Amino acid sequence: MSNDKQKKPLDPFEIEFLSKFEKGRGPREVFVNEHGVVIGDHEYASPQSPLEQWTANTDPAIMSGEEWVHPFKDVGFQMEKNRDYFEKGIEPQAGILTHPTINSSEPESNRD
Repeated sequence: MSNDKQKKPLDPFEIEFLSKFEKGRGPREVFVNEHGVVIGDHEYASPQSPLEQWTANTDPAIMSGEEWVHPFKDVGFQMEKNRDYFEKGIEPQAGILTHPTINSSEPESNRD
């Protein structure tokens, strides 16, 4: 039996990572981060989440960092550019970071 047939079915947010991208990524299973929030279960509203306790005084940086992103089960992996890179090994095009509606290469004062 090949390894592919032994693998569990993919989670709806998972993709078929090339083997070079699987090594060292972190856990495949759901985990609890240092804030007590479950990551990887797709239940984004947990009582411990800063999103559920947000106030005008909440620093958005509280939710930054890898502890908030599951290494295999993230909706961002479904984006075409990410799938091309992680499933096919197609490097992203180098160049200017683009915004879909704003020409970010112009100073803000020159924009319409």
